[in-house]
Amino acid sequence: MHIERNQTGDYILESSEIAGRFGLSSDEFRKHMRRGSVMSLVERGEAEDAGTCRLSVKLGNRVWRAVLDGQGRVASEEMTILRKRVRP
Repeated sequence: MHIERNQTGDYILESSEIAGRFGLSSDEFRKHMRRGSVMSLVERGEAEDAGTCRLSVKLGNRVWRAVLDGQGRVASEEMTILRKRVRP
């Protein structure tokens, strides 16, 4: 996956690539974005992880995560399915 940064330091992901991670077309993914059902999070590494970054994109019960190395390259990525919480 190719990830860029803009002038303000924000991460830019190619919509077709991230859509594919969720098994969607680019158009389907954009519809979810317009509805506000796509959430993202950037976490910066600290201590021994300084210089790395973790990007998370959540859609429904699925979360795609990528860890970027110090040069901004994808070191690892995973897709997680969140389970429903059972309340006592």
